[in-house]
Amino acid sequence: MIDYLGQNLAHRMSELAVHLQDEDNRNGTLRAIVTGALSLVPGTSWAGISLIQGKRVTVEASSHDLVVELDQLQSDFGEGPCLSAIHQQHTVHVTDLAEPGQPWPRFATTAVERGVRSMMSLRLFVRRETLGALNLYAARPDAFTLDAEILADLVAQHAAVALAGATHEHHLNAALVNRDLLGQAKGILMQRDRLTALQAFQLLVHTSQETNMKIADVARWLISETENNAHVQRPTG
Repeated sequence: MIDYLGQNLAHRMSELAVHLQDEDNRNGTLRAIVTGALSLVPGTSWAGISLIQGKRVTVEASSHDLVVELDQLQSDFGEGPCLSAIHQQHTVHVTDLAEPGQPWPRFATTAVERGVRSMMSLRLFVRRETLGALNLYAARPDAFTLDAEILADLVAQHAAVALAGATHEHHLNAALVNRDLLGQAKGILMQRDRLTALQAFQLLVHTSQETNMKIADVARWLISETENNAHVQRPTG
């Protein structure tokens, strides 16, 4: 019986690993992690992933709108198992959110009102970099056994490696897009205002600072405006 369960677990974990490898974008990887957690971790009613974005933690994938609400509330309240897992760098297992004395009173009260009784938050990290947390919710207290916690940790380890690769590719693609946008915007300014490449770049930077917009967004706006103006001025007939 033990051998069968072990073989079954190994097979299912291998399937998850292959599924994660097959995803060719960051959003697909996130969805695969959530689906894998629901399938593999006994007791899980809902699952979601929140990632660190600057100083905030944002909901990036979820199995249900309830997860989006509760993960977002943790960020808004500045408290909750997800934030504790990320900042204290360990797995947080709450057997019953309805028990008094919870370290996250506002979140716990709201979660219980929404029908959640137990929860696990597992930090997603590679080497020394924390990416975010995998959050597992259950409708009944004591839903997650020790075996479930071990399985959740294995899912989180697979997820962190896959997510790190997908995030790196996402950032690389974004950087390439931004580089192309800046090149186009500089070319427009150089031709239109007779600026050097350096002057055009300085103008983009100055505009970004003055408008509190990302420089890539400034470049995107300039390109769009130039294209729109060219379309308006194009003779018809």
